[in-house]
Amino acid sequence: MSAFGGKADIVYDLGIGRLSRSTGVSLKKGPISAATLLVGAAIMVAPMLSPALAADQVHDEIQVYNAEIAEVGQWTIQQHLNYAVTGQQQSEIPGGFTSNHALQGTPEFAYGITDWWEIGFYLPFAAESSQLLSNGAKIRNLFVVPDAAKRNFFYGINFELSYEMPRFSSKPWGLEIRPIIGVRNSEWEFIVNPIVDLSFGAGGEADFAPAVRLARNLGQDRYVGLEYYADLGKIGDFLPLNEQSHQLFAVTDFKVSTIDVELGAGYGFTPGSDRFVLKAILGYAFPVPGKDNDSSRQTLSMRMGSSAHATDDLMMSSLGYPLFRK
Repeated sequence: MSAFGGKADIVYDLGIGRLSRSTGVSLKKGPISAATLLVGAAIMVAPMLSPALAADQVHDEIQVYNAEIAEVGQWTIQQHLNYAVTGQQQSEIPGGFTSNHALQGTPEFAYGITDWWEIGFYLPFAAESSQLLSNGAKIRNLFVVPDAAKRNFFYGINFELSYEMPRFSSKPWGLEIRPIIGVRNSEWEFIVNPIVDLSFGAGGEADFAPAVRLARNLGQDRYVGLEYYADLGKIGDFLPLNEQSHQLFAVTDFKVSTIDVELGAGYGFTPGSDRFVLKAILGYAFPVPGKDNDSSRQTLSMRMGSSAHATDDLMMSSLGYPLFRK
């Protein structure tokens, strides 16, 4: 039984007549018994014909990480918003959350500890059927190569511990392990996040959910690109293709005054995917104590929306930047 209601027991009185020694069931009582058997068969077959469940319907953050972090001593905030115009209508757990016509999101607070370590905190939520629902909390530790925005090759890894409410998951505790590998030049960037999602407790498993980004640098903090997100299910025993999630987003990143913006629209290719999703990320970097506002705000501008928002001059200078730094 979940925290939001028990599962009702349904009993069908088929009235199928007396048992037959040869077949076990007799239809001699007439057409009512035969019709009842057909109804019963339809009930058993119906689940096989229902739409495939999404591998995961909870998407409070749709983003490819690019290894760029806040400066030491700097706070940043991002607001993630994702709306499933056409999503899943069947919940993963009885009485649980469904993504169709639901708004999901989270504020993300981050703080730079060193030039290679950032911590973050999330408060995920969802709005479904005029209800505002909390989905617990998440904390993360992000470790990266320093000065990722200046590098042609960059990398890092994110560890994110989460607690989800019963309406969203039957396994509340989880851990995301997100490697970050990327390459860029003055015009293009390509980033891969081969994510492993671990769930704990009874029925816990390790799922593979890769994310990929290819983007074109238009200059002046403007990018356009494609982002691909998938959820293949349990490692070593992937879901059937129709139950996997495969989505492709067209995205654009730009800056409005001191606010960084990413907008995207995504299409799901399988029955297990949300069919059409809109996403937005808004971000702001607070000034670093002891620095002028422009330089302290540059960091988020270069990391917002999973893009490498470096200026053209910085990108050109990075062409000779060493790949590894001790």
